[in-house]
Amino acid sequence: MPGALLLLNKPFQVLTQFTSTDGKATLRDYVSAPGMYPAGRLDYDSEGLVALTDSPALQTRLSNPRWKALKTYFVQIEGLPANEALAALRQGVVLNDGPTLPAEADLVEEPEWLWQRTPPIRYRKAIPTSWLRLTIREGIKRQVRRMTAAVGLPTLRLIRWSVGPWSLKGLAPGESRFVTGEEIVRFMAQRR
Repeated sequence: MPGALLLLNKPFQVLTQFTSTDGKATLRDYVSAPGMYPAGRLDYDSEGLVALTDSPALQTRLSNPRWKALKTYFVQIEGLPANEALAALRQGVVLNDGPTLPAEADLVEEPEWLWQRTPPIRYRKAIPTSWLRLTIREGIKRQVRRMTAAVGLPTLRLIRWSVGPWSLKGLAPGESRFVTGEEIVRFMAQRR
């Protein structure tokens, strides 16, 4: 048996854990998943796909960089990115704890599927915003936010769209679904 995999569209300002000592919202407010743990983290102030599993092997395949499970994010940034900034993201940037692997980075239109966030991001009349689609293979703490900041493009909103072959498609904020065992078996059979 491959284990279970639950996909959750984590809303903004929800901790990627099941308990809180300070009253913040947690995964428990959205799913009942005894024995399941997140395969990777998603910051409190980020939104989007969180994969939960009861399988240590599946958790490793999704979150350990050596397996190269792609994670794609839609990132609303402050400003308009220059070609040099996108090139730097594609080459990998140096953070204070070391270099990142090269990322796939593209300027995109605001996603059609985008939902309203509560509270909304702050807008400033004199500074435009843009959207990037950024795909990474690792999971350094607050990596996407730190990468965009390193190239002079502060992140205003961050949504994880996909992890490995699974995406948010069809999941509104707070909604979840189980992945079929057949999908998990196919994923686990893939080589690095």
